[in-house]
Amino acid sequence: MVEEHGAFIEVHVATPLETCEARDRKGLYAKARQGLIPDFTGISAPYEAPEQPELRIDTSSLSPMEAAQEVFLYLLKEGYLDADPPTLCVPA
Repeated sequence: MVEEHGAFIEVHVATPLETCEARDRKGLYAKARQGLIPDFTGISAPYEAPEQPELRIDTSSLSPMEAAQEVFLYLLKEGYLDADPPTLCVPA
């Protein structure tokens, strides 16, 4: 089914649990550890990392822009994107 709609590229955003908890502004991890949120991935439900992603990015030391750049560069390197940037058409 995926091939009918084009290429599928699996990107694993591999952020350690400690980093996810430190970035959690809503306090969801703390609530999950208190048992208030059942089946919370990584706390009360298992987390299964992808076995063979095309790209794995550890965001613990990257900004969102740097992580996006990793994806962009991968797509460029693998030929999914053209090296020449598109020309923007701005109405006069």
